[in-house]
Amino acid sequence: MEFCASPAWRQLVREVILPVALDGASLGPDVIEIGPGPGFTTDVLKGLVQRVTAVEIDPELARVLAERLSGSNVEVLVGDATDLDLPADRFTGAASFHMLHHLPTEAAQQRALSELARVLRPGGVLVAADAGYSEGSQLFHAGDNYNPVEPEELAPRLTDAGFSEVEVREHDLGWVCLARAQ
Repeated sequence: MEFCASPAWRQLVREVILPVALDGASLGPDVIEIGPGPGFTTDVLKGLVQRVTAVEIDPELARVLAERLSGSNVEVLVGDATDLDLPADRFTGAASFHMLHHLPTEAAQQRALSELARVLRPGGVLVAADAGYSEGSQLFHAGDNYNPVEPEELAPRLTDAGFSEVEVREHDLGWVCLARAQ
């Protein structure tokens, strides 16, 4: 968490990851973000859409983020991305940025992707970014969940979760994808 809350990570998010991930994405006015952590990605999203619902599993991270963004267009919920307590077909867009690798199993990742497909309106856009395996990342995540998703595995997994029109692009820090809920 130390690096994920650092100025260096904030800069990478703002200047590298999100510009690549959001290129060509039209999320609509009402977006769900899973796993916002310290909220660096939320800070960018809230300036692009009318409403962001950020779902964070860690109660303390959620509390701090909710306090920081109080009075903004962001609602922060404590929740589990693999079992969202939200209605189906609610959101126009969904976002997951460097979060999937923190889920301990492929089955948990699939549940999270399926939940995003469920809460998105038909045709709603998912934008996600993460990275495949690297030895450096594995060492960096010592003592933490590290379950990377390889880019070549992503399209069939998203299709199985209820998405279509899947586009996966690789870049210097991993992969980004766009997909539409069916």
